[in-house]
Parts: sequence; structure tokens; C-alpha cells
Amino acid sequence: MTSAPTGPEETPPRRSLFLEPSFLRFWAGTTASGLATWALPFVLGLAVLDRTIGAAALGVLLATRTAGFLLAVPLGGVLADRYSSRRVVTLSGITAAVATAVLTIGSGASQPLMAVASAAVGAGQGACRPAFQALTAEVVDPARRQRANAARTLSVRVTTLVAPGLTALAATTVDTNTLLLVTGGLWLVAAWLPPAGRKNTGVPSRDGGVPFVSEFTEGMREARRHPWFLAGLAALATVITTGYSATGVLLPLISRDRYDTEAVLAAALTAYTTGALLGALLVARWRPRSQGFWALAGLAGYGFAPLGLLLPLPAALLVAGYVLAGVGIELFNVPWFTATQREVAPDKLARVSALDFLVSYGLAPLGLALIAPAVTLVGNFWVLVVCAAACFAAPALAALAPGARHFTRPARAAEAAERAPAAQEVSSARSRPEGTGE
Repeated sequence: MTSAPTGPEETPPRRSLFLEPSFLRFWAGTTASGLATWALPFVLGLAVLDRTIGAAALGVLLATRTAGFLLAVPLGGVLADRYSSRRVVTLSGITAAVATAVLTIGSGASQPLMAVASAAVGAGQGACRPAFQALTAEVVDPARRQRANAARTLSVRVTTLVAPGLTALAATTVDTNTLLLVTGGLWLVAAWLPPAGRKNTGVPSRDGGVPFVSEFTEGMREARRHPWFLAGLAALATVITTGYSATGVLLPLISRDRYDTEAVLAAALTAYTTGALLGALLVARWRPRSQGFWALAGLAGYGFAPLGLLLPLPAALLVAGYVLAGVGIELFNVPWFTATQREVAPDKLARVSALDFLVSYGLAPLGLALIAPAVTLVGNFWVLVVCAAACFAAPALAALAPGARHFTRPARAAEAAERAPAAQEVSSARSRPEGTGE
């Protein structure tokens, strides 16, 4: 593996990020929010099992949570750029915590109250996402942001791997309302713990229009300044809408019908998370010369998941495909977040991050809704063919965009290439004993 040459100013300091109180607080806060976000649908699923709520109510609650999330993402981006990321994180966490408490009050008694509370929890989750992205750039110096983003994604993957078992174990001793209150407590931790970042100095340009709309439009204009970002976002949305949706719908069916066991379903999902952990560990240290190309290749690796479902492979090979998909998704995610934090103007970073989450997460429900009718219409085979082809083709096309090779504007990439030989020459000169003279 060839690493990209970096100048002296880009060499990450040797001191661990986890030895710095500000980053430790930030990481713990993001971990708490991620755990609370993951836990809600799982705990609500447990509530169905113990008959606190019905399956139809679960569907309504998950739908309203998603709606709240999508509506709040752009709002969180605008507010974080207008005021401060830390303030938006605090308000989002408090909103989600209070709404979770209301959710327990309405549990089994008032479905409309639960639906409103679930939407409010989703709004807290959505608003904090772009704010945390911007806060990363404010708390961590540029040389160590890739490691910081890898540490964040590691916490998410570890949570996904171990939390279901721990939560199910806890459910044997406490009821689901208590578990819901625990997630509310996690939101309070997420609201209180992260440190303050820098204050925004940019003045939003409202162009005489509706303030929120004009400010978010300004963020979209900033995104258009980065062709690699738009191309990468289109590729990510394609992979989520096709590959992720297809595997989410068809993996359980194929596990049952082809392999006659649910064990393949569990093994594939565990393999994906394990692969993502390995990918995050790898990308925390590895900085390839053409990082954008490697990241897009990693994103294309998700195509191995629908491809494994398409072909009549032994179960072990199907599971191996999910490991590759997991490794690849983090080879993309971590450099993608790091490049966005580096390249986007700081006073517009939250809005551009909001656009990222809005497009990628917003299209996921659409894909899930279309996959089942498509399977009914043309069958598993052709749905998986199209989805696998889309997963491989979309990142390949994105790699053709200007700046995609390094996830940077071409002009900046050229400047960096010109600086690298000069930096190496200076370094060599400094290493010569004085008086050798040349």
C-alpha cells in the first residue's frame, strides 16, 4: 500500500487523541448519541414482543421518527452554521431526551402522543447529525481528523455489534419503558458532554428570500463548488437506494429459502459490522496516494453483498462478501467525512453535511419501498442484477468527476503536488550535517 506524501505540517502528532480531554468528551458525546439513535427502534421492537404496543403502532412510530429526522436535518445544518454547532447539539439532545420521556408516558395509552414524541426524537437525532460533523472540524486539528472520524465510526460499529445482546439481556430484568428512559439519559449525556467549538464568523447570505431557504440554498451553492462531493454523494445515494435496500429486503428471504436457516441472516449482518470495524481500523492509519479513488472503490465494494445474494454461492462465500462490503463502506465513509471537513468553507460545513445526510438517508426509505414491488414484478434475479450493477457502476462514474482522485478541488491538488517536492527538499537539507556544503 502506497501512502500519500505529506508535508511536515500534515504529519499527525504522536499523542493519542484519547489523551486530550476535549476530544474524549466529544467522542463520548457522539457515542452516546449514536447509541441512543440505534437503541430506539430496537427497544420499540422489544415493546412489540411484550405486547406493550402492536406491530402497526411500531410501523407508525418508526415512520414518524424518520419524518422528524429528515425535516430536522436541514434545520440543524442552518442553525449550526448561523449560531454554533455546540448549541445545536445541546438543543437537539435535550429535545430528544424530553421527547423520549413523553414517549414512555404515551406507551400503550395514546398512540397519537407516541407518534408526536417519536417525531420529536427523530428531529433531535436529525438536527444533531450535521452539527456533530461541523463540531468535529472545530474540536480536532486537520492533521488528525481522519483518525477522529475513524474513532467515531468505530464506536458506532462496536455499538451495533454488542448492544443488541446487552439490551436483550437488560430486557429480562427491566421493562421497555425503563429502557426507553435509559436512551433519554444517553441523549442528556450527548447534550451536556461535548466541548465548545469555535464560534462561527461567517454571515449568512439570505439574498432577500425566506431566511431558512436562502441559507440552506447557500449551502447547496457551496456544495456545487466541489464536483467530487456532488459525484460522491450521487454514488452514495445510488448504493444506499439500490444495494442497501435490496439486501435489507432480500437477505432474510434468501437466508430462509436458499439456505433454509436464519443463521445465514445473522452471520451476514455480523460479518458486515465486523468488516466495517476492520475498515475503520485500517483507514485510521492508512492514507493512500489517491485516497478518493480508494474511497470510491471501497463504496463499490458494497456490490459484493447483492452479488452474493444473486449467485448460488456457499453460505461462507456470501458471508465473506458482506465482510468486504463492510470494509469498503468505512474505506469510503472516513475519508469522505474528513475531506468534507477539510474542503468545505467552515461557516457552511454544517449545511453541506446536512445536504449529505438528507440525500443519503432520504432516499433509503424510497429504495426500501420500491424493492418489494420490483421483486413481485420481475423477480429476485433481475432486481439483484440491477442493484449489483448500480453499486459497481455509480462509484466508477463518480471517479471521473474533477477532484475525485484526491477528494479535493483540482487546483488544490495541483498546489499540493507542487509543494510536496519542495517540502522533501527542505527536509533533506535539514538532515545534512552542517558544513557539508553543496
